[in-house]
Amino acid sequence: MLDVLKNQRTYALIGHGGCGKTTVAEMLLYVAGAVPKLGKIEDGTTTLDYEPEEIKRRGSVQPGFATFQWQKNRHFLIDTPGDLAFTGDLGYVLASVDAVIFVVDAVDGVKPLTRKLWQEVSKFRLPTIFLITKMDRDRADYEMALNGIKNQLGVKPFLQNVPIGKAESFSGVVNIVENKAYGFDASGKISEVAIPADMVEEIEGLRETMMEEIAVCDETLMERYLEDPESVSQADLEAAMRKAVVCAEIYPVMVASGLKCMGGQRILNAVQVFFPSPLDTPVGEKVVEAEDGSFVKVSPDAPPACFVLKTQFDQFAGQLSIMRVLTGTVTPDATLLNMRSDAKERFGGLLTITGSQTTPCKEPVGPGAIVAVAKLKETRTGDTLCEEKHPFKFLKPKLPEPMISYALAPAEKGDEDKVFQAMGKLLDEDVALRLTRNEETGDMLLSGQGQSHVEMAVEKAKRRYKVGIVLKAPTIPYRETVRGKVEVQGRHKKQTGGRGQFGDCWIRMEGKLRGEGYEFVDAIVGGSIPRQYIPAVDKGVQEASVRGQLAGYPMVDFRVELYDGSFHTVDSSEMAFKIAGALAFKAACEKLKMVLLEPIALVSVSIPDDFMGDVIGDLSSRRGKVLGSDAVGGVTEVQAHVPMSEMQEYAKTLSSMTGGQGAFTMVFDHYEDAPPPVAEKVIAEAKKAREEKE
Repeated sequence: MLDVLKNQRTYALIGHGGCGKTTVAEMLLYVAGAVPKLGKIEDGTTTLDYEPEEIKRRGSVQPGFATFQWQKNRHFLIDTPGDLAFTGDLGYVLASVDAVIFVVDAVDGVKPLTRKLWQEVSKFRLPTIFLITKMDRDRADYEMALNGIKNQLGVKPFLQNVPIGKAESFSGVVNIVENKAYGFDASGKISEVAIPADMVEEIEGLRETMMEEIAVCDETLMERYLEDPESVSQADLEAAMRKAVVCAEIYPVMVASGLKCMGGQRILNAVQVFFPSPLDTPVGEKVVEAEDGSFVKVSPDAPPACFVLKTQFDQFAGQLSIMRVLTGTVTPDATLLNMRSDAKERFGGLLTITGSQTTPCKEPVGPGAIVAVAKLKETRTGDTLCEEKHPFKFLKPKLPEPMISYALAPAEKGDEDKVFQAMGKLLDEDVALRLTRNEETGDMLLSGQGQSHVEMAVEKAKRRYKVGIVLKAPTIPYRETVRGKVEVQGRHKKQTGGRGQFGDCWIRMEGKLRGEGYEFVDAIVGGSIPRQYIPAVDKGVQEASVRGQLAGYPMVDFRVELYDGSFHTVDSSEMAFKIAGALAFKAACEKLKMVLLEPIALVSVSIPDDFMGDVIGDLSSRRGKVLGSDAVGGVTEVQAHVPMSEMQEYAKTLSSMTGGQGAFTMVFDHYEDAPPPVAEKVIAEAKKAREEKE
């Protein structure tokens, strides 16, 4: 097992949408002999983008998994989506790999979204190789992409190899560490060639810089290099470089053309040489952290523990729980404890995955392996499975909160339960989705990372579960409040022949400052209302406030003081005083000035500097208030407060405005008074909706 793990590599492909990750993955699979021919995005024939939605949009919407052998070494590869709307579970992927190939497009270079993704990768301090792709394309600019890595990502790149030629003339690479050149033929096959004469001087300079950079990471090697540079061998350089890469002190840069299959072999060689095995760590023993702050050793001999990073649906096997073996050795017939559900899960076999294909794995697997188990009953994404006698709960990364919500409705009346069940099944596959029911409106709400995220989920549910779903406009969580102060009575009296109902209360109600919430004050003296009925008045006010009085939205930021009332020794009850409290609340709202509050989001937009004027103008047209901007390496990040109601179609607008180069995040920040035109429109729509229901 130790020999197998020593040569095992588990890594992810990360990069912005359209940079060529899936094409690179296809090249690696083809070069390794895992697929018989090279698939293409344009033809919908790539191995890892197999869902109909992915083929249609020509882009990944979920992580793709591949297991393959390279020169008798085992590789587990995860290809991740590059669209921000589909990266909600990226943290789970990064927690499940040992290294990253970070892909940058030679044509478009570093985009704002590239920066967002690199920020996520940086949090995990994973060993990383930067791969500049599309070197064969028109307008391919290696220097531009390299400068973007340096200046916009803040990374000091280590030149592992440099291209020979560019665009149509791209024909090979010079490996700086090996001091050798490799050429590609028309089919991408590689052979050693002479370093081009016009590059010899450049390569000598780069090689000298490379040796100095490696030596800085290793004091012993530095001393040897300063005393006698010739004494430092190729093996010494590679060993020192591997240590520095594993420590995330240096980041090798490579080049390739996935479409023409140029560079796949060199990438796999670099992965094998420089990336860590599941047991490697710069200093001491490798460990994984538990939720309680404890650590367990990563070893094939330790008690087994697995982290479920993804759940997928397979048309033949059903639900697949895809997991990384954190530590220990897992057998195909294992029985492990789910730490969340406290259920014992018996495996019916292990599966390895390559795209949509699964293959039975009859051998035990150790740390770092990415395997799937079918039809686990009580297990979902994010769970830890471990040995019952050695409980361990993995400290999983925090997932981002949903950015937008849409209301769902059945295409045919009476199918509400079918819609809810169909969408609920997708929640296990996509942990970035949320499905709730709005108590205010009764709407079924689907929340996600953006409009395309929600639309894609609905499209998949309709296709897979044959249910008609209508997607309505996003539900904006407006609120209501009051201004001023008033004293009112709430009196409920009803006689029905037997025991009657009687509750009588006097309250003072007034508005509070934004964000101060609801406050109930008991100011009863002299026993005018018995103590056991006072909480009922509070409950009646709160229940009435949930439905609001202006447009049906919850009331917030107000104070109610209960100061007087009366009761009947026989007819008074908690229910009677609860009704009295609700009546008093409604009476107060009729006399106070009511105000509609709209939610304001904090929006951060990252765009190339050239688009800053257009973006700020657009935000202002959406009633946004620009808070400031920060420019770094040709990319500007603009922050603004914008009403959430104005951000419904922003993703499409920003993409159109910036040619797909813009990215944004949005989180709720605070509430503000809605302007009269907005308030009037919302109130009118609420009134119309009530009338239609009646």
